[in-house]
Amino acid sequence: MSASLVAKKLRLPLGFLIGALYLWKAPEYATPERLAIGAAIAFAGVLVRAWAAGHIIKNNRLATTGPYAHVRNPLYFGSFLIACGFAIAAHPVLLVFVALFWGLIYFPTMQRERRNILGRFPEAYPEFERHVPLFIPRVTPWRQQNMPAEDTRWSSSLYLKHGEWKAGLVWALAIAWMAVRMG
Repeated sequence: MSASLVAKKLRLPLGFLIGALYLWKAPEYATPERLAIGAAIAFAGVLVRAWAAGHIIKNNRLATTGPYAHVRNPLYFGSFLIACGFAIAAHPVLLVFVALFWGLIYFPTMQRERRNILGRFPEAYPEFERHVPLFIPRVTPWRQQNMPAEDTRWSSSLYLKHGEWKAGLVWALAIAWMAVRMG
């Protein structure tokens, strides 16, 4: 079995397991200052994911607007910020674990998805890939030539369709849990 298939199978179960373990143990190590900093970073990740969810029409068109003009994988980048924020809230040493997890689980997933998207959009993807980085966002957005204006706006209906509001709810509940458990 290839690394990308192993990563695909492990990504969500490991994420839920780690999340549960985190919520159980992290409040013992958190401080109010780190919780505030971590919550802000994690919330930035929630916002990136919300922005991305309002721009993507999966498997129908290549998303190149909004956050996709800055990074090819804004949903994963947003999740990375969320994980980093929660790591900082408990203890910054957990950032090493987050980096390892992303390298071992998410990088192969991004490579597998890259091949899938290239197969779906063989004319448009190579140009997009040349200009937009895989994971670390570029500062200025890449502008695709001849993009109709209606294709560049964020869509609340897409955001709701993708259920991304759940990430904000989980963020709020996790921060509240941490604050209450810290006493």
